[in-house]
Amino acid sequence: MTSTMQHVPLGIRRLLEHAVTVYADQKLFTAQPGGDLTEATFAETGANAARLAHALVELGVGQGDRVATLMWNNQEHVEAYYAVPAMGAVLHPLNLRLPGEQIAFVANHAEDKVVIVDHTLLAPVSALLPALKTIEHVIVNSPAGADTDLAAVSAAAGREIGVHDYAQLIAGRPGEFDWPETDENAAAAMCYTSGTTGDPKGVVYSHRSIFLHSMAAVGPAMMGLSQSDRVLAIVPQFHVLAWGLPYIAFYSGVELVLPGPFLQPEPLARMIEKTRLNRASGVPTIWQGLLAHLEANPDIDVSSLKEAVVGGSACPPALMEAYDRLGITLLHAYGMTETSPMVTVARPPAGLTPEQAWPYRLTQGRFVANVAARLVGADGSVLPWDGVSAGELELRGPWIAGGYYGVDDEDKFHDGWLRTGDVGHISPEGYLTLTDRAKDVIKSGGEWISSVQLENLLMAHPAVAEASVIGVPDERWGERPLALVVPRSGAEVSFIELREFLADKIARWQVPERWAVISEVPKTSVGKFDKKRLREQYALGELEPELVSSH
Repeated sequence: MTSTMQHVPLGIRRLLEHAVTVYADQKLFTAQPGGDLTEATFAETGANAARLAHALVELGVGQGDRVATLMWNNQEHVEAYYAVPAMGAVLHPLNLRLPGEQIAFVANHAEDKVVIVDHTLLAPVSALLPALKTIEHVIVNSPAGADTDLAAVSAAAGREIGVHDYAQLIAGRPGEFDWPETDENAAAAMCYTSGTTGDPKGVVYSHRSIFLHSMAAVGPAMMGLSQSDRVLAIVPQFHVLAWGLPYIAFYSGVELVLPGPFLQPEPLARMIEKTRLNRASGVPTIWQGLLAHLEANPDIDVSSLKEAVVGGSACPPALMEAYDRLGITLLHAYGMTETSPMVTVARPPAGLTPEQAWPYRLTQGRFVANVAARLVGADGSVLPWDGVSAGELELRGPWIAGGYYGVDDEDKFHDGWLRTGDVGHISPEGYLTLTDRAKDVIKSGGEWISSVQLENLLMAHPAVAEASVIGVPDERWGERPLALVVPRSGAEVSFIELREFLADKIARWQVPERWAVISEVPKTSVGKFDKKRLREQYALGELEPELVSSH
């Protein structure tokens, strides 16, 4: 027996058509130099997406062709988010923080045909053009009145290539497009992993996976968004499609504030104050910097902001407590490029006091419907959800990757499950707690030490701004933790004091005896602590630990 329901493919075009009619007057705000903000309605954004689609067809872009973007979070980037997949091509946001050689590798591997680039990024793109073998056209997004030398871009390529101004290219074209009925399982967009180990790998999202992810993400158990919300989208559009926010917005009518390249604490604080936004998303390092700015400038009114989703890496509890005092809830979420990314959000069960809810907030959160999870032990056995048994997290679901584009990686995918490389445990109620990355767990004397736990405890000390912990070789124990701390401005750190601070909270054998002060913790292209770089620095002798006491 089959259903009597109509078969209507889930597609990006339907998100677009819905938004430009039902939510036509909802707005996107884009930050400009000097603190100004430009505004565009969803209807205006949709009309420009249609104009861009007409232009891309004229440039020879067809079904399945890849259109890359190298752009900040702005209105034109959102227009590309809709024009490209809705016309049947594939959107490919390039990570502008990757090294040039990795950007070239990714663009060539994806066989990008066109790249849309912000004018502020034109110089590095021009330098890379000779290495971008498949690019046929460059579209430059320049502000009105900008004197952009398009001829110089063409000359830099060293071959015949089309170079166009974005505004001029779409000007005068129809604001409507006959969007094709695309197979919902066809590719809509692709992002590459950050390449911290080996070459970046491509994850291809389908129209269906993006649509279902948007439906789930707006739900009350996840982001809990509606047309009454205005969200500051700090997470870059090149990072897992800005956690899906441009698609979530058009699905639910959420208004977006797009910060462009202005990601420093001062302009972000002013955006919150000026737009009276109530929600936000970003990695912990953004919130660390903003907190320091708000504490130094208490006159800035950010009282409209009530909740911010924090992902990318674990949020230090001390940071969550500091924002609680400002009336802002930092909400843990978990995901990765391979998971679209939403997997869990740490909303506590209903009816709890703040004290009772606190332990739930410190987890990575509860699994959303349609994401199946299991923990696998070192011996390959599947472990129970008892809040104690720790193993590697594996996932599957309609927006979870089942492979990489053009690359076989049997170690990452098996039995239809994605191996996340994250180690943790799951409570009987379905709350995930990650204790470390599998590659970052410190194996000391046959026991595991969680580097994440040590980092969170250290960052709760009033003298510590940031801390990262890595495992280093030890003749007796195999590995021991090396604690690298960044002092707060004007503060002095005492390693003996920090050791005693930790000894009150964890077993003494887990307390590091190797310590060093560093000026900052290196970050990956998506804002995570770059422990690979720290391990390299240690191996090269660039870090000089102080041995505070014997173990």
